[in-house]
Amino acid sequence: MQELILNSLLAAVVLMALVLRCCVGTRPDGGMTQKQKTMLTRILAASALLLGLQLLPAEIFAGLDGALFPGAGRWIRFALYFADYLLIGYDILRKAVRGILNRQVFDENFLMAVATVGAMALAIYENGDYLEAIAVMLFYQIGEWFQSYAVGRSRRNISELMDIRPDYANVERDSRLERVDPDEVEVGTVIVVQPGEKVPIDGVVAEGSASLNTSALTGESLPREVNPGDEVISGCVNMTGVLKIQTTREFGESTVSKILDLVENASSRKSKSEDFISKFARIYTPAVCYSALALAVLPPLVRTLALGLSPDWGTWLYRALTFLVISCPCALVISIPLSFFAGIGGASQQGVLVKGSNYLELLSQTRTVVFDKTGTLTQGVFEVNGVHHSPLEEEKLLEYAALAESASSHPISKSLQRACGRELDRSRVTGIEEISGNGVIAQVDGVAVAAGNDKLMKRLGVPHIDCHQTGTIIHVALDGKYAGHIVISDRVKPQAKAALSALKRAGVSKTVMLTGDSRRVAELVAAELGVDQVCAELLPADKVAKVEELLAAQTGKARLAFMGDGINDAPVLSRADIGVAMGAMGSDAAIEAADIVLMDDDPMKIVKAIKISRKCLGIVYQNIVLALGVKAVCLILGAVGVGNMYLAIFADVGVMILAVLNAIRCLFVKKL
Repeated sequence: MQELILNSLLAAVVLMALVLRCCVGTRPDGGMTQKQKTMLTRILAASALLLGLQLLPAEIFAGLDGALFPGAGRWIRFALYFADYLLIGYDILRKAVRGILNRQVFDENFLMAVATVGAMALAIYENGDYLEAIAVMLFYQIGEWFQSYAVGRSRRNISELMDIRPDYANVERDSRLERVDPDEVEVGTVIVVQPGEKVPIDGVVAEGSASLNTSALTGESLPREVNPGDEVISGCVNMTGVLKIQTTREFGESTVSKILDLVENASSRKSKSEDFISKFARIYTPAVCYSALALAVLPPLVRTLALGLSPDWGTWLYRALTFLVISCPCALVISIPLSFFAGIGGASQQGVLVKGSNYLELLSQTRTVVFDKTGTLTQGVFEVNGVHHSPLEEEKLLEYAALAESASSHPISKSLQRACGRELDRSRVTGIEEISGNGVIAQVDGVAVAAGNDKLMKRLGVPHIDCHQTGTIIHVALDGKYAGHIVISDRVKPQAKAALSALKRAGVSKTVMLTGDSRRVAELVAAELGVDQVCAELLPADKVAKVEELLAAQTGKARLAFMGDGINDAPVLSRADIGVAMGAMGSDAAIEAADIVLMDDDPMKIVKAIKISRKCLGIVYQNIVLALGVKAVCLILGAVGVGNMYLAIFADVGVMILAVLNAIRCLFVKKL
């Protein structure tokens, strides 16, 4: 038994060295915090002292009885082992005492303290071997070190993946560049970003052209080209060229600050699995403590009072102490939150920002995905493809429509303004009235202009001509007379069809598309992509009502996710079980309203997000089954006397190490 424990101890120390060698490489500090280095030193010193004491011949201590006083060898031997015990376990004992004083008794520190102090007391009483008591504490500390190192590695990995926090901003003063704290830069200031530097604050390129590396935000390696007039967001890295950027936000309101805050605070929103483990530990720990006490007291009393046998207190006390060590809930308490933390970190590497582990858990249960059309399944880049049935020149009709729509930021309005090909004088426009879901009415140079869909024409009583082409049709009426219509079309994203197919393979049973566009256009897009259900000609309020209907149709634990561009869909994003905003870099509405933010406009990211969530939940359930299953078997074996302290060490520390290493797999999601 002693030889087995010593060999295991040597193997554990060698494993620690291998882990450091594989994970750290050439880093001189070992990639450890000062606390971890101190703990490693204590483990190595305690292991060396224990091995040295075990190798000392027993005759040395026996000889001290005659040289000093009777029993001197026994007490000196105890003092040496007790010093080793304190070296490796003094912090556990201190935490246990502090917990008792604070009336928070039942935790793993209390269990370890009672079990090991009891084992030491038994060894003193029987003049036995102190190896088991010290080995239990030593293996426990080795397990804690592995757990601490694994969590530290995962945190560092996440920090490296999200290493987008800028250290400074360059401001040009007196023909010289001066580095200042980004917090000190006011809105409207022109900052200079040189090659190799991070963009510190959101803004618009005032001068220069460059390629930006957005991989830290989006997970994509393709660079983005920017030129004067283009918007840029903080967190990107300038790869080529010098950029002068006029800031449009303060640093605290910029994209990089919001993303970092989102990731850092994700752990505050706990999943049901984490809440279950927390509640379970609060009930489980006192229960096993009382069970261990019963195991130590009741069998001896039964043997004495009912069976007339010797109580055999030592045997049952040893079994109770073994029971306590086995029962430590470390594997569950540590590995479950770590699994979610690593899953959120792995997702952030791929440009998927999850606001909390509760949303990661809900996403794994998604069976219905509802899409907005414009900007989500289509590119949202509208182009004018034709002007039909107009008695006016094409340019003149476009000018009237563009001026009437000039106050709107809708992509269709922008496409009309682009089609004019020149700067519009908005002073020519008065009396703008936007009619939701219909269009707009305005006075342009004294002419009453109505531009919108067929509903607007019917509302105004203007006979109109339907268009035979597919696209968004903008009918125009001047002074109450029909003046023709403009055909505007959007393009389907090249990844959209593959994304919908991949969702089906991933277990999503139903896909739905909601749009305010005409039914004809919507059905053509849905047929092209393979969407199961399409709902067209919806107002924003209608989208919320439709999502309510779909939510009511969900059964069991099935969840509904809504995916939109995050700008005009905030009410629906908030109402769905999981709101997913895509292409949301710099979009305040997306980051505020959505539960999950996809940092680019690739619809395939929702498939990856679902796969990440399911992998994470799978690992969580594996750890729960592993921890509870092994502990249940070992508790029974320990209670009936088949198990010993060595089994207890495996049930506690061994299972914890296995669960933690399994949890770290959540970080690695690139191949999903």
